[in-house]
Amino acid sequence: MNYTFANRICGLKPSAIREIFKYAADPEVVSLSAGNPAPDAFPAKELAEISERLMRENPVLALQYGLTEGYLPLREELKKYMKEDYSIGRDFDELIITSGAQQVMDLLTKSLVNEGDEIVCEAPSFIGSLNTFRSYGAKLLGVPMDEDGMNMEALEETLKTHQKVRFIYTIPTFQNPSGITMSLEKRKKLYEIAKKYGVLILEDNPYGELRYRGETLPTIKSMDEDGIVVYAGSFSKVISPGMRVGWFVAPKEVAQKMVVCKQGSDVHSNMWSQVLCYEFMTKYDFKGHLEFLRQLYSKKAEYTMNLLRENLSDKITFGEIDGGLFIWCTLPEDVDMPQFCMDAVKNKVCVVPGTAFLADENSVSHNFRINFSTPTDEQLKKGIEILGRLSKTL
Repeated sequence: MNYTFANRICGLKPSAIREIFKYAADPEVVSLSAGNPAPDAFPAKELAEISERLMRENPVLALQYGLTEGYLPLREELKKYMKEDYSIGRDFDELIITSGAQQVMDLLTKSLVNEGDEIVCEAPSFIGSLNTFRSYGAKLLGVPMDEDGMNMEALEETLKTHQKVRFIYTIPTFQNPSGITMSLEKRKKLYEIAKKYGVLILEDNPYGELRYRGETLPTIKSMDEDGIVVYAGSFSKVISPGMRVGWFVAPKEVAQKMVVCKQGSDVHSNMWSQVLCYEFMTKYDFKGHLEFLRQLYSKKAEYTMNLLRENLSDKITFGEIDGGLFIWCTLPEDVDMPQFCMDAVKNKVCVVPGTAFLADENSVSHNFRINFSTPTDEQLKKGIEILGRLSKTL
């Protein structure tokens, strides 16, 4: 049979990261390409206790249909958490539970974007979100990154010259893949520019709780007095990605449209997972768990950066990070980055080529991304030593 696919799907390509996972399945390959939490980061004992008690005392709560907007006690707890810890939530806002933060990108795009409309993204940016935007026929406009976040002059020039921008997508804290954190000055400037041009901001913050050092910066959503910021949060990096629980805070008018879209997508998010997240937040030491994660990843990040300093030739540079799960490495412009990544795979270590994260798939990147949260210390040492040997041949 000849299969005819929708126009919006024909131009999509498989995720480069998922394709690299095929190589990483080889047990001899050291994978520095994933973005998974460390295996010992999960509160498995506590979640098992909650699950056993839930199935014994109130199984129908977990097994029955739920509200599209989410499990009400979890929503109320998250509203409190967002307000107290992030100064997020105005009278015009609503908080809705989603199936991971990825669904926030999907629902907002579905609600706002017609085919041919434009979305401004950081360049580079998270490939999962970029592919979601592409799936709705959006045109992606990449804005280059400085050491302290998106270049504001380039952003304003983009908005001046493009009339169909529906929203600006940003990961301002420990950005994936670059690890860059947007400065407070630029956060304020981004808000001002978006307000000036009447464009929404989609603020994605999956790594905000994972700061190891330095000063915590206010979210862009905390500055929102005009109803122009949609905030995406997630439990994926702090409890479990497999449970698929995220949330968004958005102006009520926008949230209502996203809820309607969600009803046509998955009806509601997993009830069992939502109850577990609520119970863990309220009956266990959630903030103590966050501090444990910070200490765990701080050690792994410093260990990894020390290995990079000791092993890489001076032809490869990398950005020092204060949080998050990724390190962004830069090759000289005269080095073939895709070939370097392929040579790494042939030598049994996987990294992600920077081209995977570009809004313009025809652009050139001289970067690759390393993840340090998933590999063991032994694997990190082995993998980075291999990269070091390769770097000395450049």
